[in-house]
Amino acid sequence: MAKSKIRNSRRMSKDLLAVNVLAYILVGLFALICVIPFYLILVASFTPESSLIRNGYPILPKEFSIQSYLLCLKNPVSILKAYGTTIGVTFTGTALSVFIATMTGYVLSRKDFPWRNKFSFFFFFTTLFNGGLVPWYMLCVRYLHFKNSYIGILLPLMFSVWNMIIAKSFMNGIPSAISESAKIDGANDLVIFIRLILPLSKPLIATLCLFSALAYWNDWYDCMLYITDDNMFTLQYYLQRMLGSAEAMRIVAEKSGIALPSVPLESMKMAMTIIATGPIVALYPFVQRYFVKGLTIGAVKG
Repeated sequence: MAKSKIRNSRRMSKDLLAVNVLAYILVGLFALICVIPFYLILVASFTPESSLIRNGYPILPKEFSIQSYLLCLKNPVSILKAYGTTIGVTFTGTALSVFIATMTGYVLSRKDFPWRNKFSFFFFFTTLFNGGLVPWYMLCVRYLHFKNSYIGILLPLMFSVWNMIIAKSFMNGIPSAISESAKIDGANDLVIFIRLILPLSKPLIATLCLFSALAYWNDWYDCMLYITDDNMFTLQYYLQRMLGSAEAMRIVAEKSGIALPSVPLESMKMAMTIIATGPIVALYPFVQRYFVKGLTIGAVKG
């Protein structure tokens, strides 16, 4: 009897080991598939334009060139200004966006708020219909005076209905006993939200910070609409204008027969991608660990 139990336990341990090995292999392959595109972009950014046109995107670099980076960083002062604008807008916008989303999600998750279903429908309705670009632009420029103002870059992305829905769903799982016990002790709603709900929502806050930071960091459209001052350009829009100018110069030169120095447009695109996404990729490891944490571990002892 004891020998059979030992055999069964050994068989189960072997099966579990085989399942774990298979799972690690599949996850490793999936991670490799996700990393390969970024690796190809990195290699292509250091590859000469002629080699890219002749051989395509190489897996192993055969030739090396930093010409694309030299062209992208030809005006370092403007790049630094664009970086400063983007970093400032990203930090400010992310903080405000996360605070508004979590505060709204908390209010709509409260079962003692009688209008929570009506407000939830109102927010959801705005994701289905909008007034169109022309009325939005006229409102922002003529009446709200967003032209050449950082508010024009901050405000359009400050409230995300999707982030609010995530916050609401997350906070629905927080036990109501926490708020009720705090109210008995005399705490008001603002104190409960800041001192109890937010500390329990670290995984949610980290996730929303990543979503909001990505949205602000990659946004160039609002800058194109409202900003005409070169000193206020965001990084994404600055790089997009640089690439568009190089492309336009090449097209005009080809049509008019004017000989211009070869501009490595393809490798410049890859170099711009590395310049623009490098900081946000470096930020991800610091917040990804919160994604797998529990919701209210240790908050309520039952």
